[in-house]
Amino acid sequence: MTPVCSDSPRQPYFMQLFTQDLEATAVELKAALSASSVRLSPKFLYDALGSTLFDAITRLPEYYPTRTEALIVDTHLDDIARAVGPVGTLIDLGAGNCEKAARLLPALQPDRYVAVDISADFLAEALARLQRLQPSLETWGLGLDFSGALTLPDGAVQGRPLFFYPGSSIGNFDPAQALSFLTGLRKQVADGALLIGVDLLKPVTLLEPAYDDALGVTAAFNLNLLLHLNRLLGSNFDPRGWRHAAHFNAADSRIEMHLEARSEVTVQWPGGTRRFLAGERIHTENSHKHSVRGFAALLADAGFRTQRHWCDPQGWFAVFLASA
Repeated sequence: MTPVCSDSPRQPYFMQLFTQDLEATAVELKAALSASSVRLSPKFLYDALGSTLFDAITRLPEYYPTRTEALIVDTHLDDIARAVGPVGTLIDLGAGNCEKAARLLPALQPDRYVAVDISADFLAEALARLQRLQPSLETWGLGLDFSGALTLPDGAVQGRPLFFYPGSSIGNFDPAQALSFLTGLRKQVADGALLIGVDLLKPVTLLEPAYDDALGVTAAFNLNLLLHLNRLLGSNFDPRGWRHAAHFNAADSRIEMHLEARSEVTVQWPGGTRRFLAGERIHTENSHKHSVRGFAALLADAGFRTQRHWCDPQGWFAVFLASA
């Protein structure tokens, strides 16, 4: 456990728990690229540049989830704090720039803040900034991939925990994956609680622009995945030969992001090759949308009891509080 440099009297502690197994990653990517339909885990979107680009996406006018969730939290912060009760440790899953959790800190006043994210360098910088703003708060950073399951190190949680999973990141999971993840999380909540942001169903005219903005920032975020693959696999993807595509799949209640080949292209990597036809796609991310009733049922199936939920006036987004 090593301290991150900081100008504040108290310094964050950072633990890098995610070590990229390059051999296993190469096996995973080669299998995905050799499948009849190519689908990659959204975790490959989040290298250092990808995390920076996603931070920019959250500030775009088309991207309603971040500002709508922030509105809910700001409007109902005192009510949320009363419903949550005393917090020993606030565990921020997919913390990113830590700004979402920073809104909660004044009201919740946890003894410890634990930020968890796969992009370790980006997280370390964000946590150092937060520590300067919160000099008396004990802060931890965990560089961790929890896309499969969440396992916190011994000693990370002190006192009553509140797991915070904002931004509707739960939407990246397919229904079965979401149930498995929440079930595993339920086992760690103990006497604490889960505060989770959920994007709700709404008109396609609002959904699709949020994932295909006019400035093309989301397109750059998606295309950057190809450069990340080149570094991980030694492949020769050229982003100029691909275009970003996003659409709402009504049957599965999800936004899908894809990369589409502009023309026929052959991609090579050590020990393999694949020819993509013009228009052929690589599926890079899903973002499932829920109803309030449907998500409450999902929490119940995972063993949670929904205590409260708060929505914005338009009913675009919801923040759920659930406990064991």
